[in-house]
Amino acid sequence: GNPRLLTGEGIDISGVQAAQQDLAGSGRTAILFAVDGQVAGIIGLADAPRDTAKTAIDALHEQGVEVAMLTGDNKPTADRIAALLGIDTVIADVLPEDKSAKVAELQKTGKKVAMVGDGVNDAPALAQADLGIAIGAGTDVAIETADVVLMRSDPLDVAIALKIGKGTLRKMRQNLGWAIGYNAAALPIAAGVFYPAFGIMLSPEIAALSMSGSSVIVAVNALLLKRLRLPAQAPAATTMQKEPEHA
Repeated sequence: GNPRLLTGEGIDISGVQAAQQDLAGSGRTAILFAVDGQVAGIIGLADAPRDTAKTAIDALHEQGVEVAMLTGDNKPTADRIAALLGIDTVIADVLPEDKSAKVAELQKTGKKVAMVGDGVNDAPALAQADLGIAIGAGTDVAIETADVVLMRSDPLDVAIALKIGKGTLRKMRQNLGWAIGYNAAALPIAAGVFYPAFGIMLSPEIAALSMSGSSVIVAVNALLLKRLRLPAQAPAATTMQKEPEHA
């Protein structure tokens, strides 16, 4: 396990601390092994980002979204990945049970927080976030807690989902504004309110056709959502793996 785990079990890790610091300094996560209460070895693991991760981060930035990494890895390792992908904020060395508290801290600064996760330990943070996004291949607990479930384990789908959500909300507001404005103007005319002063009045036939026309305009505007420009799909992502770098 990590140094914190072995230290908690009363195992002396002073003999490998220099190697651990070297691994951390190079952006690797140190995994220690112990046998019969004695440190037996150390392995360095390095994360390989998915192929679409950089594209996803860039797409989120284009939408004005600040991207933060919330991870249990050490700071140097997290900083290495963040530098590769262009992540704005790094919150490292976070215990699983502390993730929801970190989300709450971001919310206290006045930010709307969307959390992406897939594990059992992510469920409290998904529930705490303003928008919880679970990966479809994740655990049942995470999926049940999240507001949005992505069917693929592709980071780019996060940017696509947000783009579709914003586009849908924009169309809803447009249609609502049109419906309110149209009816506010048409109903008094159809009721003959302006007839005594201006001689303006709609016959029942014209009023019925006008109402149908309004519905058609709303439907056509909603169909224009299909023309929404989504982030470009990249080649299929490869699963992020941990590969041994040092023994």
